Amino acid sequence: MTIKGRAFVFGKNVDTDQIYPGRYLELFEPADVAKHAMEGANPEFSKQVQPGDIIIASTNFGCGSSREHAAITIKHSGVRVVVAESFARIFYRNCINLGVPLLVCPGISERVSEGDSVEVNLSTGEVKNLTQGVTLQGEALSEHAMAIIEAGGVKPMFKAKYGQ
Repeated sequence: MTIKGRAFVFGKNVDTDQIYPGRYLELFEPADVAKHAMEGANPEFSKQVQPGDIIIASTNFGCGSSREHAAITIKHSGVRVVVAESFARIFYRNCINLGVPLLVCPGISERVSEGDSVEVNLSTGEVKNLTQGVTLQGEALSEHAMAIIEAGGVKPMFKAKYGQ
C-alpha cells in the first residue's frame, strides 16, 4: 500500500493534548472532532489539511494520555499516514486499532520540510521525499497491522470475519 501526500511537519514529544485538546472531549461526531485536529501544536492545521496529507514528526509522537480521541481526530482529519521517528506505545496501538497507518522512520524529521511531497510504502517501509529527492528506510508494518489498516480498523476487521 503506497500513500502520497503533502507533509505537515511537527517536532518532538507531540502529546495527545496537542493532537486533540482535552477541552473538546464532549464532542463525538467525527466531523466535529476533526475540526480540532493538531490544534495544540498548530491552530491552523484543521483549516489547512487536505484529504491525503501526511504528518511527519520527530520522536515520541502521541505521548501523554491513553485516550483514543487523538487517534480518532487524526483518522477523521484527512491525514492518510503519520510517519515519525518514534511513537508512544499506547497511541501507536490505538491508531492501528482504528485503522490509522503509522510508520516508524529514523531520521525522517530531518529530511522532510513542511509542504514537501512525500510517498510512503507501508508494506516495505520506504519513505520518499519527492520534493528533495531523498529516500529513507522505515520499519514496514507487519502483515497483521496491514490487515487491520486495510479493513479500516480492528472492529471492521472482526465484523467482516465473524459477522455482526
